[in-house]
Amino acid sequence: MRKLVLSGFLASEEIYINQLEALLLPMKPLKATATTSQPVLTLQQIETIFYKIQDIYEIHKEFYDSLCPKVQQWDSNVTMGHLFQKLASQLGVYKAFVDNYKIALETAEKCSQSNYQFQKISEELKVKGPKDSKESHTSVTMEALLYKPIDRVTRSTLVLHDLLKHTPADHPDYPLLQDALRISQNFLSSINEDIDPRRTAVTTPKGETRQLVKDGFLVELSEGSRKLRHVFLFTDVLLCAKLKKTAVGKHQQYDCKWYVPLADLVFPSPEESEHCPQVHVIPDHELEDMKMKISAIKSEVQKEKANKGQSRAIERLKKKMFENEFWLLLNSPAIPFRIHNRNGKSYLFLLSSDYERSEWREAIQKLQKKDLQAFVLSSVELQVLTGSCFKLRTVHNIPVTSNKDDDESPGLYGFLHVIVHSAKGFKQSANLYCTLEVDSFGYFVSKAKTRVFRDTTEPQWNEEFEIELEGSQSLRILCYEKCYDKTKLNKDNNEIVDKIMGKGQIQLDPQAVQTKNWHMDVIEMNGIKVEFSMKFTSRDMSLKRTPSKKQTGVFGVKISVVTKRERSKVPYIVRQCIEEVEKRGIEEVGIYRISGVATDIQALKAVFDANNKDILVMLSDMDINAIAGTLKLYFRELPEPLLTDRLYPAFMEGIALSDPAAKENCMMHLLRSLPDPNLITFLFLLEHLKRVAEKEPINKMSLHNLATVFGPTLLRPSEVESKGHLTLASDIWSHDVMAQVQVLLYYLQHPPISFTELKRNTLYFSTDV
Repeated sequence: MRKLVLSGFLASEEIYINQLEALLLPMKPLKATATTSQPVLTLQQIETIFYKIQDIYEIHKEFYDSLCPKVQQWDSNVTMGHLFQKLASQLGVYKAFVDNYKIALETAEKCSQSNYQFQKISEELKVKGPKDSKESHTSVTMEALLYKPIDRVTRSTLVLHDLLKHTPADHPDYPLLQDALRISQNFLSSINEDIDPRRTAVTTPKGETRQLVKDGFLVELSEGSRKLRHVFLFTDVLLCAKLKKTAVGKHQQYDCKWYVPLADLVFPSPEESEHCPQVHVIPDHELEDMKMKISAIKSEVQKEKANKGQSRAIERLKKKMFENEFWLLLNSPAIPFRIHNRNGKSYLFLLSSDYERSEWREAIQKLQKKDLQAFVLSSVELQVLTGSCFKLRTVHNIPVTSNKDDDESPGLYGFLHVIVHSAKGFKQSANLYCTLEVDSFGYFVSKAKTRVFRDTTEPQWNEEFEIELEGSQSLRILCYEKCYDKTKLNKDNNEIVDKIMGKGQIQLDPQAVQTKNWHMDVIEMNGIKVEFSMKFTSRDMSLKRTPSKKQTGVFGVKISVVTKRERSKVPYIVRQCIEEVEKRGIEEVGIYRISGVATDIQALKAVFDANNKDILVMLSDMDINAIAGTLKLYFRELPEPLLTDRLYPAFMEGIALSDPAAKENCMMHLLRSLPDPNLITFLFLLEHLKRVAEKEPINKMSLHNLATVFGPTLLRPSEVESKGHLTLASDIWSHDVMAQVQVLLYYLQHPPISFTELKRNTLYFSTDV
């Protein structure tokens, strides 16, 4: 690992030296003309623009020339800590460069504007390509090159982190690298110092008996447009406020939009509510697209963090994520909640769920049971009350995930087995089905759907589903009436709209759910009772890889045994399932995410294990989600993961490397180290998943979604390897799982990888991992 980290760093150091050379190239001729009668720039301007570049170049050239032979003639006892220590001790030159950087840029810009010759020079500087590269030169602007030294200090710090991770504490390099890292970090924090103006608290006047009962962010429909408001329910008044925009350093305050004393507050009757202004509802597919965008940005943020990316890039992504989530927050609510002031004015909020609406209504009605007086607040009293909101509020942040801390709330990680039995309480016969949703990455996703039971008041589904949970805390069951009436087409997308008959939600309590036995439950919704059973298997239990007793089948049998027996490069089961999914499931919404019926999957498993002649007939008749589920089950039941137990620790270390060149080096080297059947099957699956993701606009399965489904399946170590993991809590699992997802995502986002190309490059890498 040390060699891989250093090889990657050397490659990027070579590029950096070439960039500095390109920057220095025009300096000599510019200096030569400065003393002539027709100077392009004055000596003073040249000094300012190219300040300290020569010194930085010499420091890095010397460092590169000393380090290169040590890496090329590698020996695990080699020492190079002193080189990094020396490099860190010369950071004073960078301090001088950074202090001058802004003036250098401004001077270069002014000179470009006033001098055409210099403008031409600074727009196209030629940077030499690396030794083994096909590109001989690339064109870069002077402005881009002047930023490189600032970028470089951060990069060197990341490499020191990686090196220390893989240097034993008793190695002579360890204290030297620690020292170099300490100097580098101190230097970085000295140039990044940003004074954080502390907020001053707002106090409420003494003797205030008014108490805050409930507050939260609601969307108000005001003058035809949606506005985000912070609503405060006090013991005697409802106050609607908005956060004021304040200058940096000033403490934040609320601005009161309106208030209604609870004595004057009434809820309009349903008849009066009919006269609501027309609410513009955003079509579902637009909301779904936005959720997908947010999910994609989330994974980019995770990737940047895992790569120890620039905080500037992370901040930019977070800002984008906040804007998208804010849009979703404003535009998804569509359930009206109207409040009326007895003295005339009405206000309309839009909420995202009936649950939320009843909570607010009940809280207000409970307070109204007390003897309340009507009143009018003077402007001073209103100011004092609004001023107190900031300190008293219980909901501090707009409910978007970009505002949450990185510590994920612990949910359940593993598999929830749900049997939807039956339902009662329908007044008339209908075509009925249920869907199951769980919260995943902050919002709810549909995970399974029963078949439609026709013309009945008592549907008997008795279908079992296996749902993967990713930090989930709630399960929702929605009951629908299937509509076959062509006249009820939705104008927006020509889909027939099915009617929701009832919906209910239950909390997934880890204590109650984590038993080996089925737990029977009934969920009541609008007079309808749905009977279901569930049991939960934590990831460490559900993903035990137990080798099959029968070596004649394919499930639970080593991949090398199966391919040898079949005389194939990729197991027959993998080829057939992928072929079927590509033939008729590639556009299926949620393919690989939505669970197939468990009994169908078991039937397919038995047929493949027996090598039955009817496999192809059965596959063509089977529900596509069951075929996708069979493929996942095959990989999950391999006695050792496709990417092997031996290499698992190295994959975890490789994906955690911060330096992109070292990471690329390591991740490709690990693929080369896989046995041929594993590697060929992995590349075959990889290309298939990329083709599935190409249909993301239709099937809603992004690369990130697919990596989440398959990452743990292909990487999680087998039982023997993970003995140490069994005592770990779900948060460690979530950390482990995130790393497994990141590994697969890395390969999915990589340009096509060919088996022959990979093997050809083996020659360069003789050291073992």
